[in-house]
Amino acid sequence: MTQDLSPVTRIPRAGLPPRAVVVGDPQRAALVGALLEDAREVSYHREYRVFSGSWKGVPMLVASHGVGAPGAILLFQELADAGVRTFLRFGTAGSMRPGIGDGDLVIAEAAVRDDGVTQQLLPPEYPAVSSPEAVLALQRAAREAGAPHHRGIVWTRAAFQPGLLPLFSYEGAGLAAIEMELSALLVTASLRGLVAGGVVVIDGANADELVDESALLSTGGYNPHREIVAEGVERGAVVSLEALRLLAEAEYEAGTGAGTGADDKEPLV
Repeated sequence: MTQDLSPVTRIPRAGLPPRAVVVGDPQRAALVGALLEDAREVSYHREYRVFSGSWKGVPMLVASHGVGAPGAILLFQELADAGVRTFLRFGTAGSMRPGIGDGDLVIAEAAVRDDGVTQQLLPPEYPAVSSPEAVLALQRAAREAGAPHHRGIVWTRAAFQPGLLPLFSYEGAGLAAIEMELSALLVTASLRGLVAGGVVVIDGANADELVDESALLSTGGYNPHREIVAEGVERGAVVSLEALRLLAEAEYEAGTGAGTGADDKEPLV
């Protein structure tokens, strides 16, 4: 009998763990997925690569969604259709304020909805906010991992390259970082009653006053392929998986949700 698969991402419509870390790059999905116990590749279609396994006994997924919110939201929707109820996005971003350096983590409290897709689904006044429990779980996991981290509002912007329109229309608004997909996840989660949050690794500076002109000249421009960024990605991968475990533990202790999924008789410690 042919397995029932979703139409766009080609993931199974049933039988998946209820928790997922979502990333942009399929290769990053493989990197994070390799940290799971009993990891296996579930599917790989277009930019959508999915691994399943467990982290410290808690079953979970790692899935890639590609670049940009219009394609990413299709993964979020089809994972939710398949039964995923908790999402953490783990990506990369540009720093938007002093004091947030390369390799640091930024935990998103909310996102600016400049993503190019949710504006076609809802009025612009509808907020994109992280679940409070996701923010706290990510912060605790980052603290326990000793990872440099910050909390703040993230700007999700559809255009990667600058154009004729001014990039810094939010200058002075205290934004922490800029990336391309998170607000689509947060809006999807709010609409469907899901838990969602996000953490990003800084791979460069975007605010004018933060850009090191000498570094741009020496590297030829934006360069996310540096050791300091790779180290941040390694830390962020562990933080994301551990935060998902903490959320599962909290659900069990509160007597809600699916528990740990590993052994519902006893909580994880």
